[in-house]
Amino acid sequence: MSRHILIVPDKFKGTLTAAQAADAIAAGWSSVHPTDHLVRIPMSDGGDGFGSVLAHALAASTLESVTVDSAGRPRTAQWWHSPSRSITVVETAQIIGLALLPHRQFHPFDLDTFGIGSVLRDAVATGARECWVGIGGSSTNDAGFGLARSLGWQFLDASGAPILRWPDLTRLTRVIPPPQSLADQCRFTVAVDVDNPLVGPQGCSRIYGPQKGLRPEDMAAAEAALTRFATVLSDHLGRDLAPQPGSGAAGGLGFALPAFLNARVESGFEIFATAADLDRQLASADLILTGEGSLDRQSLMGKGTGRVAERAQRHGRPCIGLAGLVETLAPGETSLFTATHAIVPDIAPLETAKSDAARCLTELARRAATNWR
Repeated sequence: MSRHILIVPDKFKGTLTAAQAADAIAAGWSSVHPTDHLVRIPMSDGGDGFGSVLAHALAASTLESVTVDSAGRPRTAQWWHSPSRSITVVETAQIIGLALLPHRQFHPFDLDTFGIGSVLRDAVATGARECWVGIGGSSTNDAGFGLARSLGWQFLDASGAPILRWPDLTRLTRVIPPPQSLADQCRFTVAVDVDNPLVGPQGCSRIYGPQKGLRPEDMAAAEAALTRFATVLSDHLGRDLAPQPGSGAAGGLGFALPAFLNARVESGFEIFATAADLDRQLASADLILTGEGSLDRQSLMGKGTGRVAERAQRHGRPCIGLAGLVETLAPGETSLFTATHAIVPDIAPLETAKSDAARCLTELARRAATNWR
């Protein structure tokens, strides 16, 4: 009898996209159970790959915009449009992503989000009623200062001179909004996958800045610039967005989109789940296969794989977790998963798991299938 198997993996970071992981899992499973009906739903919670994953769920077409990356270099960025749903999808990692830059060639003080603006204008020009923006994977720490400037906002110091670099925001005294806002034409939703505030010990500079190149000696200047930015904007907007959960996502883009485009902040996973009609898919499945590079405590505390397993359990469906590594957890901590399987060390050592990830994941899925009857 043919079973209905749902394959819902996240990306295996640095090795496989979510779609590639789904293909590898499907190949391994079908080699053991060729009559099973496999449905692949690649997953994203708002980071790299968010656009292509949502495009798959929405059956959206791919479009391109000419813009600049975070270093001001010319860049052609992809985005997506679903006319039937009147939704556009923008993934900011396509524009200002850390992966687009040579390693450590640029300092974050010299990078900004200016290039996002032209892509959002193109997205709104389609006439779509909604624009979903995934912001993970950024190279920037400017709290959307560059984006705001590209949308027509002006930022002035006490002498009335314009501020053009985000580290100089310590001199900010006045903001001037544009005469019209893209938010008048389209509703924006920003997909976040973290709860960090904009500034402070858990803010974007201290928590995520080091991976983008901020050094310990840079922290005071970065914090001072973003704190002043948030204070002046709070006075202008009549609301303080800096402490809000998610405002520190993507170097402060989680702060910028609500501030400058009145965007709603939502869980990237929830946006994906709605677009993919995930609950209906889970309810009709006989088994769910999910996975990511590392299954660990973070997976059980809100990451995509844990959320899939949670929902599968809610629907009374078994869920198998497949990963490069599975962290040793206390008894009961993996109870969301019916079973978990790891590439390392049983299938291959860590270096091979990274360099030959698709083959290793296919073999892992084959072994999982062999153990499932």
